[in-house]
Amino acid sequence: MDPLSDVLALLKPRSYVSAGLDAGGAWAIDFPPPDGIKFNAVISGACWLSVDGVPEAVRLEESDCFLLTSRRAFRLASDPALEAIPSDAIYSIARDGIATCNGGGDFFLIGSRFSFSGGNSDILLGILPPIVHVKRDSDHAAVLRWCLDRMTRELRDQQPGGFLMAEHFAHVMLMQVLRLHIASPNARGVGWLFALTDRRIGAAIGAVHADPARKWTLQSLAERASMSRSSFALHFKEKVGLAPMDYLTRWRMLLAGDRLTNSAEAIAGVALSLGYESESAFSTAFKRVMGCSPRQYGRAQPPAGAMRDSLGVQ
Repeated sequence: MDPLSDVLALLKPRSYVSAGLDAGGAWAIDFPPPDGIKFNAVISGACWLSVDGVPEAVRLEESDCFLLTSRRAFRLASDPALEAIPSDAIYSIARDGIATCNGGGDFFLIGSRFSFSGGNSDILLGILPPIVHVKRDSDHAAVLRWCLDRMTRELRDQQPGGFLMAEHFAHVMLMQVLRLHIASPNARGVGWLFALTDRRIGAAIGAVHADPARKWTLQSLAERASMSRSSFALHFKEKVGLAPMDYLTRWRMLLAGDRLTNSAEAIAGVALSLGYESESAFSTAFKRVMGCSPRQYGRAQPPAGAMRDSLGVQ
């Protein structure tokens, strides 16, 4: 797999088709902070999006999509100046997954929520802005519009297998939005996700992900990037926020943590499969990166914030 697919597979995103929103007239709705990533797409009409801690409201038009990547309360409204009602007032009585406000008819939106059962969600969320707005005229937005149409049909028609279909469409849309975001000229971040758009650094990251157990050196990774060792080290640190060998170690430890949590594999076996010749060397590296020993990690959740700087999260 490619690095983005690798990370998403490690995080194990689970999609929940939250509901549709059908609003009419003048309206404003307050929503609580989402758990994980909140994905919404405007099917018809337009509205304003306001997020706690973000100075300016964002205008959303028909076929626009957006991700909310942090646990912040937000508001959707036909006019930001209107007094808002709590979302529970209409979602608690929603029918067939669609909440109605003021009789509906002027605005329709569908939403999904992605939680991460694999843990360490800051690997992705920590390098994204609070709002990722994808406008309808963005390049490759045709894929999103097609998925939007299919998700809307599944939500409204209630066909057999519709939930699973909608979930798969939601995953496709999440991936497409991330692709569009990192390809946008306005996306100027530091971290593994943004570094994937750099052909040379992306090649080195891809090599690490393809064979994490290999005895990589700074020189061998620089060769994959077709750069001198010194130029590669400097460029990698500027793009990713970590030195190349630090990135390699952290990716290995993330893989190890997943296997220690979700399999019965012995620590020695995990160590050997990730390129460590001794369990003690692996355990030392694991504790330095993950904040606890492999044995402790396998029995409980990692310490809060232990992996916040993983893979270049600033």
